[in-house]
Amino acid sequence: QVQLVESGGGSVQPGGSLTLSCTASGFTLDNSDIGWFRQAPGPGAKREGVSCIRVRDGFIFNLDSVKGRFTIARDNAKNMVYLQMNDLKPEDTATYYCAGVTCYDDYVSRRFGSWGQGAQVTVSS
Repeated sequence: QVQLVESGGGSVQPGGSLTLSCTASGFTLDNSDIGWFRQAPGPGAKREGVSCIRVRDGFIFNLDSVKGRFTIARDNAKNMVYLQMNDLKPEDTATYYCAGVTCYDDYVSRRFGSWGQGAQVTVSS
């Protein structure tokens, strides 16, 4: 059974940093694209793809609004994926989810696995 469990969320001030972790089970990361999504609070908020790693060539996609600030990384030995988030802004406030994806050149699409509980990130002063 595919399972993805996020951790590492929290509350920080603008300009702060957080690292999210995602532990995968039921599949191996070394043969799967993997990525992060987020959903801002409030009704009608859509879940958007933030970042992903493509397994066949190591390509990394990042949403324009997080380029230069967020870094995705994978540890195949631990079957984990991380999202290092620096210089956080209030608009980064959201629940963050990891998922098995198809990582395209200019966007990320969820491919498999149910959504987990996510990791809550709050950025405020």
